[in-house]
Amino acid sequence: MHLQIDHKGRITHAGPTLAKLRPDRDLRGVCLFDLFEVLRPRAIDRVSALRAQAGGKLQLRFAQPPKTALNGVLAPLGAASVLNLSFRMPVQDGVSDYALSAKDFAATDLTVDMLYLIEAKTAAMDASQRLNSRLQGAKIAAEERAFTDTLTGLKNRRAMNNILPRLVENGIEFSLMHLDLDHFKAINDTMGHAAGDHVLQEVARIMAGLTREEDTAFRIGGDEFLLIFQGMTDRGKLQSVAGRLLSRLEQPIRFKGKPCHVSASIGIARSVDYGKPDPARMMADADAALYFSKRSGRARLHFHAAG
Repeated sequence: MHLQIDHKGRITHAGPTLAKLRPDRDLRGVCLFDLFEVLRPRAIDRVSALRAQAGGKLQLRFAQPPKTALNGVLAPLGAASVLNLSFRMPVQDGVSDYALSAKDFAATDLTVDMLYLIEAKTAAMDASQRLNSRLQGAKIAAEERAFTDTLTGLKNRRAMNNILPRLVENGIEFSLMHLDLDHFKAINDTMGHAAGDHVLQEVARIMAGLTREEDTAFRIGGDEFLLIFQGMTDRGKLQSVAGRLLSRLEQPIRFKGKPCHVSASIGIARSVDYGKPDPARMMADADAALYFSKRSGRARLHFHAAG
């Protein structure tokens, strides 16, 4: 960076890099001492005093914000003088503050080598951040796959075993609704596994459509499903949801133009029916209530008896 001043201290020329530091101001004709404060040596406010320091190190800063500090060396050039300048702050800060690049410095300037190092470091850090982002994304995707049933898109048993203990630990009331399809084996036997898979996917879609955003649906076995109702333990509300599920699942599910007939049996356990809820016991109790529903004629629901 450099500028040229006449014998009166007026700027007659400013180098392009220095001009970038004050892009909104034409520096030609500006008095050097209006543009800069001379910090070292002190009490220099005339060109004659400045020229007396020719070849020596000067410390300056811009008089107006941002008051960037600079080092300078004055070289007389006849009646005029040339002032070479460099940043007193770390070069990377100056480059960053003023959006400078290697093109703004002479090829022989050591700053260029520093800029290349900074750019190389920045490029390496950017590449590292992109790699870390991809790795984090891959990790999240892998975890999501690990907790998702690939056929239905519902959560799987592994996810259930993670969620239930957290609800208990956080003291959140919840209900378990264990659902098992009736007559599902007949579909696989008579219409094939493709039809069976289609029925399971439709059941998953129906469950998702009849539950709230805060509820979670799981496929925990071949034709076994589980719903966790977070914050819902009211028997009337649970019975209403279960009733809608039973009614909807009794409607034929069509596969390649042919109807597939299934129904569902449901067992329900509520955390409020236990002194201290235990996920394993609640699962067993919901399962027992489910099979009571099956023994009672299928296509019905039953609550686990409290106590």
